[in-house]
Amino acid sequence: MRKSYILGLVLFGLVMVCMPARSSAQISVGVAVHIGPPALPVYEQPICPGAGYLWTPGYWAYGPDGYYWVPGTWVMAPTVGFLWTPGYWGWGGGGYLWHAGYWGPHVGFYGGINYGFGYGGVGFVGGRWNGGVFAYNTAVMHVNTTVIHTTYVDRTVVHTETVNRVSFNGGTGGINARPNSAELAAEHEHHVAPTAMQTQHEHTASTNRALLASENHGKPAIAATAKPGEFNHGVVAAHETSHTGSPNGGNRPPSTGNAASNGSHANTVNASHVNNGTNNPQKNQSHPQNKPPAQNKPAKEEGKPHK
Repeated sequence: MRKSYILGLVLFGLVMVCMPARSSAQISVGVAVHIGPPALPVYEQPICPGAGYLWTPGYWAYGPDGYYWVPGTWVMAPTVGFLWTPGYWGWGGGGYLWHAGYWGPHVGFYGGINYGFGYGGVGFVGGRWNGGVFAYNTAVMHVNTTVIHTTYVDRTVVHTETVNRVSFNGGTGGINARPNSAELAAEHEHHVAPTAMQTQHEHTASTNRALLASENHGKPAIAATAKPGEFNHGVVAAHETSHTGSPNGGNRPPSTGNAASNGSHANTVNASHVNNGTNNPQKNQSHPQNKPPAQNKPAKEEGKPHK
């Protein structure tokens, strides 16, 4: 495997010479891998740890021992008004290349991958910035509204359809998606690299052999965490694949609490909410259906997986 990793570095250099120039936010220095990453695991979202935290989906990264899972987690945005564009694996030049994620004022192209929790393949529907404060869409985000009051409910983004768990763009069996005009424009905006907490989170994942795909067979015991780098508490495990959709494509808020009234077999489609501009008015902040039941309070639930 280590020989393959070194060979991948050489091949990556050759691929980069042949590929057309692209935004620096789109290509990460790494390896060209000849085998695509595993399917995205199915897991539930840990409850948001506090106001201002934004969700960053889990993804498969690649190291000397092969693919390993980097758990989804809640992180603080580096700048007010910025949103996270997830990274993705894309086929090109005879191998799969990692396109790094980044922070920016709008969500750009992330390969059409349905990461769930508001990232249904195009844009982001899990929340928006309003006057310097982030408001959460509790139709697809697991938020305790007795603690966080900047919330709204938009169920128009939730639809029933079969979940596609493919984790790469292009190539055999990959997602067939290309950036739209809004996503192309977002690529040329000012971007910020992943924060130090995100980088440390990925590094910590790379040292945990239980997160290797060869060890967990695509179902990591630590699929998501409440905060970056905290792998010992507030974590949730992947579970068996569902054959039907759920809020945000297989990956969903727990069936109790804010998302309970949305049903357990719906998938998100982002067609009418691409990129989430920062000037959209906030709505439904005091909607009674936003309130989770008493057993969903963070003090009791944050340290246990949600069923």
